[in-house]
Amino acid sequence: MHPFAFFQPKTLDETIALLSQHGRTADLMAGGTDLLVEIKESIRRPAVVVDIKKVPGLGDLVCDATQGLRIGALVTVRAIETSPAVQRLYPAVAQAAQEIGSIQIRNRATVVGNVCRASPSADTLPPLIACGATIEMVGPSGPRRLPLEEFFTGPGKTALGPSEIVTALVLPPPAAASGADYIKHGRRRAMELATVGVAVSLRRDGDVCRDLRIVLGAVAPTPIRACAAETALEGAVPDETTIAAAGRMAREDSRPISNVRASADYRRAMVEVLTRRAVATAWARACGETR
Repeated sequence: MHPFAFFQPKTLDETIALLSQHGRTADLMAGGTDLLVEIKESIRRPAVVVDIKKVPGLGDLVCDATQGLRIGALVTVRAIETSPAVQRLYPAVAQAAQEIGSIQIRNRATVVGNVCRASPSADTLPPLIACGATIEMVGPSGPRRLPLEEFFTGPGKTALGPSEIVTALVLPPPAAASGADYIKHGRRRAMELATVGVAVSLRRDGDVCRDLRIVLGAVAPTPIRACAAETALEGAVPDETTIAAAGRMAREDSRPISNVRASADYRRAMVEVLTRRAVATAWARACGETR
Protein backbone atom coordinates (compact mmCIF):
# COMPACT_ATOMS: atom_id res chain seq x y z
CA MET A 1 0.00 0.00 0.00
CA HIS A 2 1.25 3.47 -0.77
CA PRO A 3 1.64 5.88 2.18
CA PHE A 4 -1.25 8.10 3.28
CA ALA A 5 -2.14 10.26 6.27
CA PHE A 6 -4.73 8.75 8.61
CA PHE A 7 -7.21 10.69 10.77
CA GLN A 8 -9.89 9.57 13.22
CA PRO A 9 -12.12 12.59 13.92
CA LYS A 10 -14.41 12.49 16.94
CA THR A 11 -17.10 14.88 15.68
CA LEU A 12 -18.93 15.66 12.46
CA ASP A 13 -17.52 19.19 12.47
CA GLU A 14 -13.99 17.81 12.65
CA THR A 15 -14.77 15.37 9.84
CA ILE A 16 -16.12 18.12 7.58
CA ALA A 17 -13.12 20.32 8.36
CA LEU A 18 -10.73 17.55 7.32
CA LEU A 19 -12.64 16.98 4.08
CA SER A 20 -12.67 20.71 3.37
CA GLN A 21 -8.94 20.96 4.04
CA HIS A 22 -7.86 18.02 1.90
CA GLY A 23 -10.53 18.06 -0.81
CA ARG A 24 -10.39 15.34 -3.45
CA THR A 25 -7.19 13.88 -2.01
CA ALA A 26 -9.16 12.52 0.98
CA ASP A 27 -11.32 9.41 1.20
CA LEU A 28 -13.77 8.53 3.97
CA MET A 29 -13.61 5.11 5.59
CA ALA A 30 -16.40 3.36 7.50
CA GLY A 31 -16.27 -0.40 6.92
CA GLY A 32 -13.40 -0.14 4.47
CA THR A 33 -14.38 -3.26 2.52
CA ASP A 34 -14.09 -1.47 -0.83
CA LEU A 35 -11.62 1.28 0.03
CA LEU A 36 -8.85 -0.87 1.48
CA VAL A 37 -8.99 -3.35 -1.39
CA GLU A 38 -8.81 -0.54 -3.95
CA ILE A 39 -5.89 1.12 -2.15
CA LYS A 40 -4.00 -2.19 -2.12
CA GLU A 41 -4.65 -2.63 -5.84
CA SER A 42 -3.75 1.03 -6.57
CA ILE A 43 -7.20 1.72 -7.99
CA ARG A 44 -7.44 4.55 -5.50
CA ARG A 45 -4.47 6.51 -4.18
CA PRO A 46 -5.76 8.88 -1.48
CA ALA A 47 -3.31 11.15 0.26
CA VAL A 48 -5.59 11.16 3.31
CA VAL A 49 -7.95 8.56 4.81
CA VAL A 50 -10.56 9.85 7.27
CA ASP A 51 -11.91 7.06 9.49
CA ILE A 52 -15.35 8.05 10.87
CA LYS A 53 -15.88 5.14 13.28
CA LYS A 54 -15.34 7.33 16.35
CA VAL A 55 -17.94 9.95 15.35
CA PRO A 56 -20.87 9.56 17.79
CA GLY A 57 -24.41 8.96 16.54
CA LEU A 58 -23.45 7.43 13.19
CA GLY A 59 -23.98 3.89 14.45
CA ASP A 60 -27.63 4.36 15.40
CA LEU A 61 -30.16 1.83 14.10
CA VAL A 62 -33.79 2.62 14.89
CA CYS A 63 -36.63 0.49 13.54
CA ASP A 64 -40.24 0.39 14.65
CA ALA A 65 -43.71 0.62 13.16
CA THR A 66 -44.27 4.27 14.14
CA GLN A 67 -40.84 5.88 13.71
CA GLY A 68 -39.80 3.99 10.61
CA LEU A 69 -36.24 2.90 9.93
CA ARG A 70 -33.13 4.99 10.47
CA ILE A 71 -29.81 3.52 9.34
CA GLY A 72 -26.78 5.47 10.56
CA ALA A 73 -23.67 5.70 8.42
CA LEU A 74 -21.83 3.10 10.52
CA VAL A 75 -24.61 0.50 10.68
CA THR A 76 -23.32 -2.72 9.19
CA VAL A 77 -25.06 -4.81 6.57
CA ARG A 78 -25.08 -7.70 9.05
CA ALA A 79 -26.97 -5.61 11.60
CA ILE A 80 -29.72 -5.01 9.05
CA GLU A 81 -29.74 -8.63 7.92
CA THR A 82 -30.19 -9.98 11.46
CA SER A 83 -32.52 -7.35 12.95
CA PRO A 84 -35.89 -8.98 13.79
CA ALA A 85 -37.62 -5.59 13.46
CA VAL A 86 -36.15 -4.96 9.99
CA GLN A 87 -37.02 -8.49 8.92
CA ARG A 88 -40.63 -7.95 10.02
CA LEU A 89 -41.25 -4.39 8.84
CA TYR A 90 -38.85 -4.07 5.87
CA PRO A 91 -38.39 -7.62 4.56
CA ALA A 92 -37.10 -6.49 1.16
CA VAL A 93 -34.29 -4.50 2.81
CA ALA A 94 -33.33 -7.45 5.00
CA GLN A 95 -33.37 -9.71 1.93
CA ALA A 96 -31.01 -7.37 0.07
CA ALA A 97 -28.61 -7.24 3.02
CA GLN A 98 -28.38 -11.02 3.02
CA GLU A 99 -27.30 -10.98 -0.63
CA ILE A 100 -24.17 -8.87 -0.13
CA GLY A 101 -20.80 -10.64 -0.24
CA SER A 102 -19.81 -13.11 2.47
CA ILE A 103 -20.77 -13.05 6.13
CA GLN A 104 -17.28 -11.70 6.93
CA ILE A 105 -17.85 -8.79 4.53
CA ARG A 106 -21.35 -8.13 5.90
CA ASN A 107 -19.95 -7.83 9.42
CA ARG A 108 -17.68 -5.00 8.26
CA ALA A 109 -19.44 -3.34 5.33
CA THR A 110 -21.95 -0.57 5.99
CA VAL A 111 -25.28 -0.05 4.25
CA VAL A 112 -24.48 3.62 3.65
CA GLY A 113 -21.14 2.61 2.15
CA ASN A 114 -22.94 0.27 -0.25
CA VAL A 115 -25.23 3.15 -1.21
CA CYS A 116 -22.42 5.68 -1.69
CA ARG A 117 -20.56 3.22 -3.88
CA ALA A 118 -23.40 3.84 -6.38
CA SER A 119 -22.86 0.62 -8.28
CA PRO A 120 -25.72 -0.07 -10.73
CA SER A 121 -25.80 -3.65 -9.39
CA ALA A 122 -25.75 -2.77 -5.67
CA ASP A 123 -28.28 -4.92 -3.85
CA THR A 124 -29.47 -2.40 -1.27
CA LEU A 125 -30.47 0.32 -3.73
CA PRO A 126 -33.68 -1.08 -5.31
CA PRO A 127 -35.41 -2.05 -2.02
CA LEU A 128 -34.38 1.15 -0.25
CA ILE A 129 -35.80 3.22 -3.11
CA ALA A 130 -38.91 1.04 -3.28
CA CYS A 131 -39.50 1.65 0.43
CA GLY A 132 -39.25 5.43 -0.04
CA ALA A 133 -35.85 6.08 1.55
CA THR A 134 -34.34 9.51 1.88
CA ILE A 135 -30.64 10.18 2.43
CA GLU A 136 -29.32 12.66 4.99
CA MET A 137 -26.07 14.53 4.38
CA VAL A 138 -24.15 17.27 6.14
CA GLY A 139 -21.38 19.53 4.88
CA PRO A 140 -19.97 23.04 5.24
CA SER A 141 -23.38 24.53 4.31
CA GLY A 142 -25.23 22.43 6.88
CA PRO A 143 -27.56 19.43 6.66
CA ARG A 144 -29.75 18.48 3.72
CA ARG A 145 -32.00 15.61 2.66
CA LEU A 146 -32.68 14.09 -0.73
CA PRO A 147 -34.94 11.29 -1.95
CA LEU A 148 -32.61 8.35 -2.46
CA GLU A 149 -33.73 7.83 -6.06
CA GLU A 150 -32.37 11.34 -6.85
CA PHE A 151 -28.99 10.65 -5.22
CA PHE A 152 -27.46 8.66 -8.09
CA THR A 153 -26.18 10.50 -11.15
CA GLY A 154 -24.33 7.67 -12.92
CA PRO A 155 -22.28 4.54 -12.28
CA GLY A 156 -20.17 5.32 -9.21
CA LYS A 157 -21.44 8.92 -9.16
CA THR A 158 -23.75 10.64 -6.67
CA ALA A 159 -25.14 14.03 -5.73
CA LEU A 160 -22.88 14.17 -2.66
CA GLY A 161 -21.25 17.59 -2.65
CA PRO A 162 -17.65 18.56 -1.87
CA SER A 163 -16.78 17.98 1.81
CA GLU A 164 -20.21 16.41 2.49
CA ILE A 165 -20.73 13.22 4.45
CA VAL A 166 -23.78 10.98 4.50
CA THR A 167 -25.04 10.59 8.06
CA ALA A 168 -28.08 8.31 7.65
CA LEU A 169 -30.72 6.70 5.50
CA VAL A 170 -34.31 7.20 6.65
CA LEU A 171 -37.31 5.10 5.61
CA PRO A 172 -40.92 6.02 6.44
CA PRO A 173 -43.01 3.65 8.56
CA PRO A 174 -44.62 0.93 6.44
CA ALA A 175 -48.28 1.56 5.69
CA ALA A 176 -50.94 -0.79 6.99
CA ALA A 177 -51.60 -3.74 4.66
CA SER A 178 -48.38 -3.14 2.75
CA GLY A 179 -45.87 -5.61 1.35
CA ALA A 180 -42.47 -5.58 -0.30
CA ASP A 181 -40.04 -7.97 -1.93
CA TYR A 182 -36.56 -8.00 -3.45
CA ILE A 183 -35.33 -10.62 -5.90
CA LYS A 184 -31.75 -10.80 -7.13
CA HIS A 185 -30.64 -12.91 -10.06
CA GLY A 186 -26.99 -13.80 -10.64
CA ARG A 187 -24.89 -16.58 -12.06
CA ARG A 188 -24.08 -17.98 -8.62
CA ARG A 189 -26.11 -18.42 -5.44
CA ALA A 190 -23.76 -16.43 -3.21
CA MET A 191 -21.06 -13.75 -3.36
CA GLU A 192 -22.21 -12.61 -6.78
CA LEU A 193 -23.01 -9.23 -8.29
CA ALA A 194 -26.59 -8.90 -9.48
CA THR A 195 -27.28 -9.62 -13.12
CA VAL A 196 -30.75 -8.20 -12.47
CA GLY A 197 -32.39 -6.98 -9.26
CA VAL A 198 -36.06 -6.10 -8.81
CA ALA A 199 -37.69 -4.58 -5.74
CA VAL A 200 -41.42 -3.99 -5.30
CA SER A 201 -43.43 -2.28 -2.59
CA LEU A 202 -47.19 -1.81 -2.59
CA ARG A 203 -50.22 -1.30 -0.39
CA ARG A 204 -53.40 -3.39 -0.46
CA ASP A 205 -56.64 -1.41 -0.65
CA GLY A 206 -59.36 -4.03 -0.60
CA ASP A 207 -58.77 -6.09 -3.73
CA VAL A 208 -56.57 -3.57 -5.56
CA CYS A 209 -52.97 -2.32 -5.44
CA ARG A 210 -52.03 1.18 -4.36
CA ASP A 211 -48.79 3.13 -3.98
CA LEU A 212 -46.80 0.88 -6.30
CA ARG A 213 -43.03 1.24 -6.50
CA ILE A 214 -41.15 -1.09 -8.84
CA VAL A 215 -37.40 -0.47 -8.89
CA LEU A 216 -34.96 -2.16 -11.25
CA GLY A 217 -31.26 -2.65 -10.56
CA ALA A 218 -28.34 -3.60 -12.84
CA VAL A 219 -30.32 -2.75 -16.00
CA ALA A 220 -29.45 0.95 -16.36
CA PRO A 221 -26.63 3.31 -15.29
CA THR A 222 -28.55 3.94 -12.05
CA PRO A 223 -31.47 2.21 -10.31
CA ILE A 224 -34.68 3.11 -12.17
CA ARG A 225 -38.40 3.06 -11.51
CA ALA A 226 -40.55 0.97 -13.86
CA CYS A 227 -43.11 3.77 -14.13
CA ALA A 228 -45.31 2.24 -16.83
CA ALA A 229 -45.63 -0.96 -14.84
CA GLU A 230 -46.45 0.99 -11.68
CA THR A 231 -49.20 2.91 -13.51
CA ALA A 232 -50.65 -0.28 -14.96
CA LEU A 233 -51.00 -1.89 -11.54
CA GLU A 234 -52.17 1.20 -9.62
CA GLY A 235 -55.80 0.63 -8.70
CA ALA A 236 -55.87 -2.75 -10.43
CA VAL A 237 -56.60 -6.22 -9.09
CA PRO A 238 -53.22 -8.02 -9.14
CA ASP A 239 -54.35 -11.12 -10.96
CA GLU A 240 -52.31 -13.21 -13.36
CA THR A 241 -53.18 -11.03 -16.36
CA THR A 242 -52.38 -7.66 -14.81
CA ILE A 243 -49.17 -8.91 -13.20
CA ALA A 244 -48.01 -10.39 -16.51
CA ALA A 245 -48.72 -7.08 -18.25
CA ALA A 246 -46.73 -5.21 -15.59
CA GLY A 247 -43.81 -7.57 -16.14
CA ARG A 248 -43.81 -6.81 -19.86
CA MET A 249 -43.93 -3.07 -19.20
CA ALA A 250 -41.04 -3.28 -16.72
CA ARG A 251 -39.06 -5.10 -19.40
CA GLU A 252 -39.63 -2.19 -21.78
CA ASP A 253 -38.61 0.33 -19.09
CA SER A 254 -35.22 -1.35 -18.57
CA ARG A 255 -32.10 -0.14 -20.37
CA PRO A 256 -29.52 -2.91 -19.89
CA ILE A 257 -26.17 -3.41 -21.55
CA SER A 258 -24.40 -6.63 -22.50
CA ASN A 259 -21.31 -7.53 -20.48
CA VAL A 260 -19.48 -10.57 -19.12
CA ARG A 261 -22.35 -11.42 -16.75
CA ALA A 262 -25.24 -11.38 -19.23
CA SER A 263 -26.51 -10.07 -22.53
CA ALA A 264 -28.93 -7.15 -22.70
CA ASP A 265 -31.65 -9.42 -24.11
CA TYR A 266 -31.25 -11.88 -21.25
CA ARG A 267 -31.44 -9.08 -18.70
CA ARG A 268 -34.63 -7.74 -20.25
CA ALA A 269 -36.19 -11.21 -20.15
CA MET A 270 -35.25 -11.60 -16.48
CA VAL A 271 -36.70 -8.19 -15.61
CA GLU A 272 -40.07 -9.42 -16.86
CA VAL A 273 -39.86 -12.68 -14.90
CA LEU A 274 -38.59 -11.16 -11.66
CA THR A 275 -41.09 -8.31 -11.73
CA ARG A 276 -43.95 -10.80 -11.94
CA ARG A 277 -42.56 -12.80 -9.03
CA ALA A 278 -41.78 -9.78 -6.85
CA VAL A 279 -45.22 -8.23 -7.37
CA ALA A 280 -46.90 -11.53 -6.48
CA THR A 281 -44.83 -11.93 -3.31
CA ALA A 282 -45.31 -8.30 -2.23
CA TRP A 283 -49.07 -8.67 -2.72
CA ALA A 284 -49.11 -11.93 -0.73
CA ARG A 285 -47.27 -10.21 2.13
CA ALA A 286 -49.71 -7.30 2.00
CA CYS A 287 -52.48 -9.88 2.42
CA GLY A 288 -50.79 -11.23 5.53
CA GLU A 289 -49.18 -14.30 4.01
CA THR A 290 -45.68 -15.26 5.13
CA ARG A 291 -43.23 -15.72 2.27
